[in-house]
Amino acid sequence: MLSQADNEILTRVGPGTPMGEVLRRYWTPALLCEEVPLPGGDPVRVRLLGENLVAFRDTKGRVGLIQENCPHRGASLYFGRNEAGPDGTCGLRCPYHGWQFDAEGACIDMPSEPPTSTFKDRVRAKAYPVHESGGIVWTYMGPAETMTPFRDFGTETLPAQKVVATKLHTTCNWIQTMEGNLDTAHISWLHAFAAAADIPDDGSDKPGYPTNKMTWKFWATDRAPRIEVENTWYGFRYGGLRTTPNGHTNVRITEYVAPYSTIIAAIPYNTRHLMVVPIDDTSCWRYNFDAQEQANPRGYGGAPLFEASPYDTAFTRRTGGITPRTHVAENDYLIDRENQRTVTFTGVSDFVSQDMMVTESMGPIYDRSSEQLGQLDKAVIRMRRLLIGAAKALAADGTAPPALAGDGRDFTRIRAADKTLEEGEDWRYLGTDDDPAVQEALDYLAAERHPVAGD
Repeated sequence: MLSQADNEILTRVGPGTPMGEVLRRYWTPALLCEEVPLPGGDPVRVRLLGENLVAFRDTKGRVGLIQENCPHRGASLYFGRNEAGPDGTCGLRCPYHGWQFDAEGACIDMPSEPPTSTFKDRVRAKAYPVHESGGIVWTYMGPAETMTPFRDFGTETLPAQKVVATKLHTTCNWIQTMEGNLDTAHISWLHAFAAAADIPDDGSDKPGYPTNKMTWKFWATDRAPRIEVENTWYGFRYGGLRTTPNGHTNVRITEYVAPYSTIIAAIPYNTRHLMVVPIDDTSCWRYNFDAQEQANPRGYGGAPLFEASPYDTAFTRRTGGITPRTHVAENDYLIDRENQRTVTFTGVSDFVSQDMMVTESMGPIYDRSSEQLGQLDKAVIRMRRLLIGAAKALAADGTAPPALAGDGRDFTRIRAADKTLEEGEDWRYLGTDDDPAVQEALDYLAAERHPVAGD
């Protein structure tokens, strides 16, 4: 359990809070690029880390992210006009008195003041730097002097046709969602369905890569996985080890990249990020984005995971944009009690909504001073310690948080994985550059990009 003081540090993200100051040191998703698709298009509201902002793409195509309230008298710039300004400039013009601000927050026109006035040169709107990559508009909200290079998880070189980014709104504190992402034990319960235990052995319950269908059976067979955590320079990775029906050991390896990101286990490996970004203390966005091209030339895993389940979820449809919520607290997540008794463990038909049901039902901000934790919570405990420690260190003496970009750190080599181990095989190399499945995939992609003449 946590003390109430540490729970406050962990969960509060607004300006001036210890955790809020940590999070502002990282490049953070602010919105999807497709939310501001056109130069001169409509502005959009953005609430991020407890701050109300407005994003817009100016008539020259640059994205601006500035304070919502006009510095003059506080009118919302969301209602402003996105237009070209004087002398070839452009920006967002306040509807109240016509003051206009460019993407950097400079006041470029003040037509309600005398033509000879230089007042506009002394007025600025708070603006944050932005960077577009992987279908996301990222921003840095920390002190200018501590801004690091953009953290590239691979999106900088991702071909445009491979870009897929989505986000899903969640009405609870961001840590509750993060804790669910770092909990491999819950898939044997929350996401269980009765027929999983009866899936016939298709011959893949042996050392190597099982079919995705068989993994459902593994989760149903061993519902108390052993958790092993390995600390890394970017956070940690952990393995959830289960005994298969034939007595082998299957491991699901999930990555945690401080502060927001998880890469969930998949066969044979995975680079897709699930990033939880706080809107404020009581709501967050779940961003999913492809970070890199992946290949699976041997077809490990076979048919997709959800083809063997009774669930539907927008998560599997691989389309970008804001994912609509159909299963929400107001309709009890469309729970079907008869289905819960006979077919699935929860009675909720949408896979991701099962996660929303449990994390949102904990309340807007869960009081961790009353919880009781077990061995299955090792990864959750490690994340909490890392974040609280980072917040206290930054507040105490300015120690920089972990996993910032720079110093030659390569964020493109962080990969999750899933495999059934050989006798004595150490799971820790899986998903790394030493993993044969990773090397085979990288070689395959390299050959696709640079085919040999005559092939």
